[in-house]
Amino acid sequence: MEKDNCHSASVEHPNPFVHRVKLTKAQRIRGIILGSILFPLRVVGAAFFFLVMWPLARLRLAGLSQEERSQPVTGWRRWVFHPIIWFLSRCVFFSLGFLWVKVKGRRADLKEAPVLVVAPHSGFLDMLVLCPAQLATVVSRSENTSLPVIGALLEFNQSVLVSRKDPESRKKAVTQLTERLTSNGYWPQMLMFPEGTTTNGKALIKFKPGAFLAGVPVQPVLLHYPNKLDTVRWTYKGTTWTEALWHTTSQLYTNMTVEFLPVYNPSEEEKNDPNLYADNVQKLMAKALGVPATDYVMEGGVPVSKMGGLSLPMESPARQTLSLMHQNGLGPSDVEAALDRMIDRCQSEPQGSRTSAEELLSIIGLMERQTAVDICGLYSKDESVDLRQVYVSVAAISGFVSLKSLLHTAFRLFNKDGRGTLSAEELSDLMGALLGVPQHHTAELYKETSSHGPVTEDNLLRELTTHPTYQRVIREYLHSKEVDPQSPITTLSNGKTVNNNRNMHNANGSFHCGKKFD
Repeated sequence: MEKDNCHSASVEHPNPFVHRVKLTKAQRIRGIILGSILFPLRVVGAAFFFLVMWPLARLRLAGLSQEERSQPVTGWRRWVFHPIIWFLSRCVFFSLGFLWVKVKGRRADLKEAPVLVVAPHSGFLDMLVLCPAQLATVVSRSENTSLPVIGALLEFNQSVLVSRKDPESRKKAVTQLTERLTSNGYWPQMLMFPEGTTTNGKALIKFKPGAFLAGVPVQPVLLHYPNKLDTVRWTYKGTTWTEALWHTTSQLYTNMTVEFLPVYNPSEEEKNDPNLYADNVQKLMAKALGVPATDYVMEGGVPVSKMGGLSLPMESPARQTLSLMHQNGLGPSDVEAALDRMIDRCQSEPQGSRTSAEELLSIIGLMERQTAVDICGLYSKDESVDLRQVYVSVAAISGFVSLKSLLHTAFRLFNKDGRGTLSAEELSDLMGALLGVPQHHTAELYKETSSHGPVTEDNLLRELTTHPTYQRVIREYLHSKEVDPQSPITTLSNGKTVNNNRNMHNANGSFHCGKKFD
């Protein structure tokens, strides 16, 4: 199991978002020698076939009106260009070292299964599966159409395009996808990677429901790479795509097996519930692969696990923040003082608590600006951060503040009109700060909490500490945990903790002084 600072509510499963190619010294030397020869030859060869495909792919739809392009290509345009592009596609992967592709099972025809669902998704080299799938239609990001060659191939493929940044684009893509899958053979077979992102293959992450929305039969397809070195995977953390390409092309050859499983026909219940359908197919494929089926998902570019509608980051921004503070020389008393300064700033400007890296540097008392930039990067995509998020998430696991006191403070920070109750949006913001990542699906928590009346401090505290699911979140995710084995904070046998400045803490993390939080 990977141990890359991963903290999840499902700790029994390996982290599927981390992969590193592990090489012995002999393998490194061999890779350098072979790679210096094979890498340039193979990349040039693949580039050559791509360049040949480029104009041919454009010719397939050349001269057609926009209305004609919205219909499936038939006639001579299909039987002339389709086999040529299929052959050149296979040549690209042959050039990269995929000399053979073993196929197990039988690919279902269009009437049997309008869609092929493929897993695990390991990286861009998985697209070789399109060759035994006879260039089935795919779903792709609309931004990819601007890429050289790739844009032409997506046009040739008549792919369903979706912009992840545009909700209207997603709605349009769902409508288009459903129309194609229920066209009774009018549109070609489709191929989708329901995980939606790449993993190391040690677990299947939660399937997105897109391929299952239409309620039509699907054919599960498994990808195997039976090689001594696992070089093809490109994940959230670890091996980059360039390293994956280098290591793969540095091998004499790379094996791939495509396994077509029997067609899965959904029940009436599954047809009416795409998420149930997706989960059942995920479990079936995981069992065939011999790996766990998990609730892990990539959400907003962050790996999370799902629990009761909440998104729990696999790598807690708060724990990483505490680790960075410790590496910068801050001890427990310094962390406590930094939290005091943060809450002073948040309470003085609750609605304008956006803080730059320079301000964060001063507030926390860091020595290096880069550390402040790194902390900002844990919570946002630029060199600024909502200080409320940093304070609430770090205070929640620091051991200096009790959950009751923290909720009292958080209510004041996120309750815009000071009425003492939270709207659904405000609850989402508060939970996002508490857990360190945005929460987009807090409807279940809001419903449970508001069943006892308005969402007040007391009602939310009661729900978080008595509901079995949210108790588990508190117990497994928000408990105080040492960031570093050399940390001066230690647990005593009587259930209390003591740090080097002699302040005492209860086992539930409540700080006795509590001057800021009463």
